[in-house]
Amino acid sequence: MSDLEVAELPVAEKLRLMECLWDSLSRDAAGEAIVPEWHQTVLAERAGRIDNGQEPSSPWSEAKQRLQQRIN
Repeated sequence: MSDLEVAELPVAEKLRLMECLWDSLSRDAAGEAIVPEWHQTVLAERAGRIDNGQEPSSPWSEAKQRLQQRIN
């Protein structure tokens, strides 16, 4: 597919194509997700803080409202 062909696609189709490409790039030959070791470490640390009540959190509805207020 050429650049011109991609440029002529509707936005929804471009997004679908991008998602397919990302899925393909983010997995190894065996189909396993490629996650760097440092990222796994960060995620484990954050999950531990959440589990121990050390990380503040809020329901998605509240977080979404705060984000909308920042935009407006």
